[in-house]
Amino acid sequence: MENRFLIGRLASVTGCKVQTIRYYEQIGLLSPPHRTTGNQRLYGPEAVDRLQFIRHARQLGFSLDAIRELLSLSDQPDKSCKTADKIARLQLAEVEERISRLQTLRVELMQMIRDCSCGTVSECTIVETLRDPADGDIGRYDSRYR
Repeated sequence: MENRFLIGRLASVTGCKVQTIRYYEQIGLLSPPHRTTGNQRLYGPEAVDRLQFIRHARQLGFSLDAIRELLSLSDQPDKSCKTADKIARLQLAEVEERISRLQTLRVELMQMIRDCSCGTVSECTIVETLRDPADGDIGRYDSRYR
């Protein structure tokens, strides 16, 4: 059992929560583990590698569907990596779009702060802009930022 981990140890080694590991099993990103005679999950080194892959991909913002496809590709080492390249390029485009939206939000927030005279709340341009986005530029942002 030297290369086998119970779920708590796997969670500790990979930095994933036990609930997350169970969830990844449930949705098929992680293969069901072997079970001990006491019905405890028993994971091998391949589960560590797979969880580290998933965790890194999540940190880069990949969706679970994209990760599923990337994992499938990684299980076929002789296959062309064009699909992996396409997935990564789509993720990069999404990241660049988010950066652009955040930069726009940054400018709007800086303008709100700059316009604030630090008088009373009844005269506060920040509160007024947040109360009625149609008066300011905030209304142009998508629902994720309202």
